[in-house]
Amino acid sequence: MPCPFCEIELTRLVASNELALAIRDRFPVNPGHTLVIPRRHVASWFEATPQEQVAIMALLAEVKAQLDGSTSPPEGYNVGINVGETAGQTVMHLHVHLIPRFEGDVSDPRGGVRSVVPERRSYPFAKAEG
Repeated sequence: MPCPFCEIELTRLVASNELALAIRDRFPVNPGHTLVIPRRHVASWFEATPQEQVAIMALLAEVKAQLDGSTSPPEGYNVGINVGETAGQTVMHLHVHLIPRFEGDVSDPRGGVRSVVPERRSYPFAKAEG
């Protein structure tokens, strides 16, 4: 099966640089959900070169700035990378999710990315002394 990220239509790009590109997710969690993808086919963040990692981070910042400047800017973001099938990776080409978050999009957002293992998302918070 061909890799869906190795031949992306240029009309889908929302940002790009020499080593990476950004497209909207076809199955967005929230409006503006974007994938940042290296141009070179590598499976994970840990296989990307330092230069590719820098290029990806630069596009994350660029896309965030675009979304922040929109008519309905997000109040927060989740940034995530799935590495390997056990972690939920279904396309074996590195892609970083930038997921805009909006007030009320879930009933309890505490734990954020910890929610990938729902039973372990909550943890005791240190109580302030005094």
